[in-house]
Amino acid sequence: MLSWRIGRVTITSVVESETPTSPRFLYRDMGKADVLARAAAATWLRPNFVSDEGYLLQKIQCLVVEAGDLRIAVDTCVGNDKQRSNELWDHLDGPFLDDLAAAGFPAESITHVVCTHLHVDHVGWNTMLVDDRWVPTFPNARYLFVDAEYEHWRDEPGLFDGEDPFGDSVAPVLDAGLAELVAPDHRICDEVRFESTPGHTPGHISLVIASDGERAVITGDMLHHPMQLADPELSSMFDTDPDQSRATRRRAFPQWADGRTLVIGTHFGTPTAGVLQPDGDGFRLDWSTTG
Repeated sequence: MLSWRIGRVTITSVVESETPTSPRFLYRDMGKADVLARAAAATWLRPNFVSDEGYLLQKIQCLVVEAGDLRIAVDTCVGNDKQRSNELWDHLDGPFLDDLAAAGFPAESITHVVCTHLHVDHVGWNTMLVDDRWVPTFPNARYLFVDAEYEHWRDEPGLFDGEDPFGDSVAPVLDAGLAELVAPDHRICDEVRFESTPGHTPGHISLVIASDGERAVITGDMLHHPMQLADPELSSMFDTDPDQSRATRRRAFPQWADGRTLVIGTHFGTPTAGVLQPDGDGFRLDWSTTG
């Protein structure tokens, strides 16, 4: 189980799943040979982020930020029992809550839930099925939804037919009175704040953690894979606004590549995090000094 210390703040990864991913799932018309060509040009991508066969090595995880008395669960994965069009995510029956508790974070101890955006693999454990009803998984938490993101998905259908992530994983939290709609620059505490990183979705945010002169960023899906560090122009087929997504990366990456900011990729395979460094026309991740 990976964890990182940022000053007085600890960030812990609790993984729901970790599987090789076909590049065509994320990047239209990109085959495994194309991935291997990109990895040959950016050799740091292998073997941690690209397999020998050209698959993308990724994970779905929740990152728990401990700041003082706060326990902030960032992105709540796919969840159990949800109807999803992706057969690997449909009606899961996994041990995530047990794993979360084993890491020291029983559900009732979580004080805040943050969703970087409201796609299915970031909201799933917001709720769980109890007596055929979706109820909030974290009964003592305030769930923080960015207002623009909430309004977009309230008024839009899900990405795929036959699934309703807003209805099963967002609306029940509102109904229970546990949700708070906030601005994209919201600050949770002195050490933890939102940074607006739109493009993947209209209200997408990343999370910035700063303490005792140290800083980390939890990316969310403003990039899905480290290939997008090497080539910030590369956008996912799931980006709502690909041009805005590219502009967000062009703005954010130079600011984060200051030699001290730990970049934690929400879907990056292990080692998951590293210090961003300029590298030709793009950037690379250096994890040799992180832990």
